[in-house]
Amino acid sequence: MGTTTYGDWIRDFEAARRERAERGDPDWRTGVEQHPAIRRSVQRFQVGEDGDGAGLITKAEAAGDAEYASAVRMFVAEERNHARLLALLLASGGAPLISSHWSDRIFVALRRALGLRLELLVLMIAEVVALRYYRALRDGAGDALTREVAGRILADEERHVPFHCHRLRRALRPLPPPVRVLVTSGWRAALAAAALVVAVDHGPALRRLGVGRFRFAREVVRSSGPIAATMR
Repeated sequence: MGTTTYGDWIRDFEAARRERAERGDPDWRTGVEQHPAIRRSVQRFQVGEDGDGAGLITKAEAAGDAEYASAVRMFVAEERNHARLLALLLASGGAPLISSHWSDRIFVALRRALGLRLELLVLMIAEVVALRYYRALRDGAGDALTREVAGRILADEERHVPFHCHRLRRALRPLPPPVRVLVTSGWRAALAAAALVVAVDHGPALRRLGVGRFRFAREVVRSSGPIAATMR
């Protein structure tokens, strides 16, 4: 989207909300039998999706752009829906939720300590990692219900990344070009480190999904180049 306002994004989020309402939930009654490694992996991602987003909404409102704040609230609502879908997916297989995970605690602490621009850079790390993870889950899971849930979440994440890029491009524009390059290069380095951590932490599940640790990390890092260029 090439406009400098957020009306188009609001309409995009609203269209997605209407589509979800018309489509309804997956048929949870079909149940799911997940490999223990995949189940543990989904449990950890469910925790990561389950934030209330209050801090991000507050910072967006403080930025003084009512349209942007509205779009952020819609983004947060979609993330909460991801947590709900993953929770119901786990429940359909008789798996409990977990209350926390060390990686999510670190991620949340970093986001809360930063201003809007830096919080979005940290958030974008999680979003880009999630793109590759949910694609692997959609393509490699052995049951139709997990593939359907992963596909729905992936479709949202594919819209979220351009949305945050749009804001970051505007936020970084006042900086001198060399500084923008430095910021986005630092972001790519941080993303690479995060991808390695996720690859190790979720390695058994990634192997079951046919991706593997090295391939997962490599493809996340490779995808970051065009995204960083868009931010600049």
